[in-house]
Amino acid sequence: MAPFISHLLSRNPKFDTSYTSDALRKQWIKPNDTFSVLLILGGDVIGRALAQLTGSGFTPVTFSFGWVAYSVSALLSAMGENKLMPPDPDCRCKVINGKNGYSRENTSWILGRIIRDYGFWMDAKIMEKTDQVLAKKMKELRLSVKPKIAGLVVSIYKPDEASQAKVARKDRIYWSGVASIVLQLGIAVIPLGLYGDWGVFIITAAGICLAMATGLLPQWKREKWACRENAKDSYILTRGNGSQHAIVILGTKHGLNLEDLASGQTNVTVNATYSTCIALFILCALWILLLITATGLTENTWYLLAVGMLGIFQNTFAASAARRPSNFGIPLKFVDVYGDTKVMETLYAIERKYPGIGRSIRNEFFTGELRPKEIEEWEKIERMRSQTISS
Repeated sequence: MAPFISHLLSRNPKFDTSYTSDALRKQWIKPNDTFSVLLILGGDVIGRALAQLTGSGFTPVTFSFGWVAYSVSALLSAMGENKLMPPDPDCRCKVINGKNGYSRENTSWILGRIIRDYGFWMDAKIMEKTDQVLAKKMKELRLSVKPKIAGLVVSIYKPDEASQAKVARKDRIYWSGVASIVLQLGIAVIPLGLYGDWGVFIITAAGICLAMATGLLPQWKREKWACRENAKDSYILTRGNGSQHAIVILGTKHGLNLEDLASGQTNVTVNATYSTCIALFILCALWILLLITATGLTENTWYLLAVGMLGIFQNTFAASAARRPSNFGIPLKFVDVYGDTKVMETLYAIERKYPGIGRSIRNEFFTGELRPKEIEEWEKIERMRSQTISS
């Protein structure tokens, strides 16, 4: 046994611990294949960044890691599912017709984002009313802290006639994308100016052009706003029974038909066209060629990694940042807000001011039978409305 241990412990002439450290040092000095590998990771981020920014012309989605993976998945989605937009909204919600009370599950990605970001863009008066309702509930229940949810707050909006629907208003996300693209080109030109190495600049410029070409596809606009315009019906957006807020968008013949929009993801009239599939096939092939080309770079690769890192940070920000409805091509103007610790009291007030809307919300929040006093109050409101019409 001793000779065997002695053999194991004896030093091999080729034994050299510096080999690994040299290899790692070389990789960190010139990370040759890293960028190529990263190009095929993170496609989901690209898809959501495009969904946020596309539809109104120039789309400042940056060149970053993940584009090759996204180009393949986009081609498969267009050919298989006939869609480019994300298949499911980030936030589940319902769209209720304020005239007939018909409710449908939302499939629109942008409506889901509008509901998800409501806390970001709601008017200050809505926040004030919500705080009042929570404070009142705390007092009624004799609690030491405000409850997280109490009653119902209904905000009233109308389409902003000063702005055009289906045209996304530019915001900080848009302009940060433009700035990031300029900065990427600035980073890529450094090795060209210092060493005459034009490879990084060419790959960066080509990647930016391919990213822009993807964002300019007309299919994005067809899917994003798959609805009629000049809607005369009012609509209610809510997460459903038990939620704190409901958003009413009045029908003024200037807004979008939100029922159409809510079912737009399943609308066969906005399926990806043959021209879209052909364009995506060409773009996918070009992205793969760019990947092969990037693999050949062996010098100044840190500059290319810096370009990719900047791009992925920007695209992550663009994909996740909160936005206003006008940034999704649905410009709204605040009108009023109603709220009470008792959901039914809120609905009474809404129905008196906006006939039919309170009843439509009631069908969602009260699916069972009403109490006799509640039935009497609704009948009273209906009689008052009939008297007003007849007079």
